[in-house]
Amino acid sequence: MSSSSITLPVKKSSVIHKSSNPIASAQGFSALGLSEQIVRAVVDRGYTNPTPIQSQAIPVVLSGRDLLAGAQTGTGKTAGFTLPILHLLSHKVVKRSATGKIPIRALILTPTRELAAQVEESVQTYGKHLPLTSMVIYGGVNINPQINRLRGGVEILVATPGRLLDHVQQGRLDLSQVEILVLDEADRMLDMGFIRDIKRILSLLPKQRQNLLFSATFSNEIKALASTLLNQPVIVEVASQNATADLVTQRVFPVDRDRKRELLTHLIKTHNWYQVLVFTRTKHGADRLVKQLHQDDIVAMAIHGNKSQAARTRALGKFKDGSLQVLVATDIAARGLDISELPHVVNYELPNVPEDYVHRIGRTGRAGLSGEAISLVCLDERKFLSDIEKLIKRSLPQEIITGFETDPLIKPEPIQLGQRQKQQPRRGGHGDRNPIAKLSNLSEDSKSPAKPQRNQSGKSTSKSVVQPKRSEHRDSHHNRNR
Repeated sequence: MSSSSITLPVKKSSVIHKSSNPIASAQGFSALGLSEQIVRAVVDRGYTNPTPIQSQAIPVVLSGRDLLAGAQTGTGKTAGFTLPILHLLSHKVVKRSATGKIPIRALILTPTRELAAQVEESVQTYGKHLPLTSMVIYGGVNINPQINRLRGGVEILVATPGRLLDHVQQGRLDLSQVEILVLDEADRMLDMGFIRDIKRILSLLPKQRQNLLFSATFSNEIKALASTLLNQPVIVEVASQNATADLVTQRVFPVDRDRKRELLTHLIKTHNWYQVLVFTRTKHGADRLVKQLHQDDIVAMAIHGNKSQAARTRALGKFKDGSLQVLVATDIAARGLDISELPHVVNYELPNVPEDYVHRIGRTGRAGLSGEAISLVCLDERKFLSDIEKLIKRSLPQEIITGFETDPLIKPEPIQLGQRQKQQPRRGGHGDRNPIAKLSNLSEDSKSPAKPQRNQSGKSTSKSVVQPKRSEHRDSHHNRNR
């Protein structure tokens, strides 16, 4: 593969399929060139043949080429880069510092704490037979254990941008020997306004390195970032751009704005839904819905950026083990949630960013299983629905639930969003708005990372908007890695 604009065939798949036949598993992953220790770890997990994103990405990474990969959530993309990274690092001699400290050799950046933890868990799972060290760092938790762990050295570091820079600025991290950089869910990082932090981090890395960029969607901003980051990349796309999973049944239930909670309760109780992930646009809306569901005798918890990491971990743990019936989440907090066999996702409020719809419903229909995505849409959200249908290039079927017919006398009202959603710059920050039609081959010397800028929260009056900006605001300096 020598072209910088290669597009590999589109294939449909889910995460690695489990099998009781370890021989088939060994043959499938061994054929990709992975070491026996890694294949054995894969077999230990009961996995069999690699998915399309793994089959196409792993050989590219093993060859040392830069990679731009587009894959929906739930397609096994995490193993698509963790497996070959483990192989490459385990086959190279470690160049220790003068003090004998192990350098950071692979840096994996993620937009959220939950995704960072999930990725590092994958590194540990598949690297358990290898003498490699790894750790995860993110905000919202005590920094001291991270400091102590970093003192001993670590080869594979998974991090959120903000906490990583906190350590760098305090002189605790040296990124000068990084061999491989991964930007996972890069589209979400741009949505959250991390572009300046990313550029700052890039300026700290060696010029000669391998770069891997993974994104669920291929926006013009992602292509622009790739053009400055990647060197003659191979492009792998295993699903149509901005496509939704075929295994997810999508339906729209029109409902009056003041009857959404009532309809949600009706659906949960009537159909005996035992595990439901519900999305709201704002943190306040998530907390309010949880209180209302409790009034309806439905056990629910919220997960969002204002919750402590301990609270988020506790809520997610209860939801995964089945003791929590409903988890209410915001888009940022839910990114990276990997919940096996999740049957139902409900858009209690449609996202004002159409791409977020794709990410939301990608929480169900994973691992080859079917799922259901329900959207409760009021008159005020018609524009959001239209934008979503335009993005995914299909009309969503609508059904009227008996007893919840919409009132024709109700008039649309402007949707009031949080201050952060209205003020945030468009995806990609201030300096990355120009789309490109084709990826260009830019040298490292042409890159000019910008200095990081911190957001400062200030008091201002919230105003109603009809067509808000198509992105979400990043966290403040002290709470930006959700």
